[in-house]
Amino acid sequence: MQFTARLPLPGLIEMCRVLHHSLAAGLSLAKVFRMQAKKGSPQVRLVAERISQCLERGDSLEMALSHEEKLFPPLFLSLAAVGESTGNLAEIFGELEKYYRLQQTFRRQFWSQSVLPILQLVAAIFIIAGLIFVLGIIGTPGTMDPLGIGLSGTKGAITFLFSTFGSIGAVILGYVLLSRSLQHKAVVDHLLLRLWGVGPFLEALTLGRFAMALHLTLETGMPITRALGLSLRGTGNAAFAVRTKVVQETLRAGDSLTIALTRAGIFPDDFITIIAMAEEGGRVPEVMRQQAGQYFELAEMKLRVLTRVASFAIWFFIAAVIVMLIFRLWSNYFSMLNSIH
Repeated sequence: MQFTARLPLPGLIEMCRVLHHSLAAGLSLAKVFRMQAKKGSPQVRLVAERISQCLERGDSLEMALSHEEKLFPPLFLSLAAVGESTGNLAEIFGELEKYYRLQQTFRRQFWSQSVLPILQLVAAIFIIAGLIFVLGIIGTPGTMDPLGIGLSGTKGAITFLFSTFGSIGAVILGYVLLSRSLQHKAVVDHLLLRLWGVGPFLEALTLGRFAMALHLTLETGMPITRALGLSLRGTGNAAFAVRTKVVQETLRAGDSLTIALTRAGIFPDDFITIIAMAEEGGRVPEVMRQQAGQYFELAEMKLRVLTRVASFAIWFFIAAVIVMLIFRLWSNYFSMLNSIH
């Protein structure tokens, strides 16, 4: 079980940027990491210090990074090792910088577009709890139940808040616990890919990550089985990562990349068609780079649609509760009048 947090994305980007420019300028690896240990961001100083000590003892970068593998993504570790063996470290870190910057940009876009629906959902929960509380205070006991589920007054409002936020917390906790096992997380991620609204966005995002990672790995000249393994893990989606063995075994049997991805049984037909055309023309790395950009744009578009639908659904729910509340108030009012007569 792993509790060590990985290096934050801004720190990883900064490290790649410094390594790219410093190595291109002719500085040695040991000197670059020593400089990062002294002048780098607080996020990277400690790890840079440990890596510099290993390099100064004569260890390779691959060996130095192997002691810090919990802090770095698998793609970073593998490409750094390939860059060191081929003498292309500066170029590799330059490509990794672009890759992680793209990831950072999309992550910011995701949160900036998701924050409004999240705030609306929280506001809706408190509005409903407020209605339960106020109507329970002004009405007679048992007559003012706005939701019709037996919640009224102070106790009802508190029960509603605890049950609602408790349910949300239980879902999040359940996902975190399941994520500790690749097989269990794969089942959850596969279900999310089939979920209306969420699925198309996740699929576009995952395919964009896969295409970008495949471009980077194939450009280094590493064996295609290793490149596919890293690319599938680089998606961040366990439903794709769990197909690694099937894909690699198909490739080792001498079949093409197109057949291997088809047998994975998770890639959409249009993506398989693109792979087939790229493989036939011998242009898989270049095509994957183009496709990565297109899929990230598609994911951004689907995210905008998803957040708008979510916002509408939340306010529709609030409106439905208010309408239901009005009818219940009128019903209670007429019942009170009839009891007087």
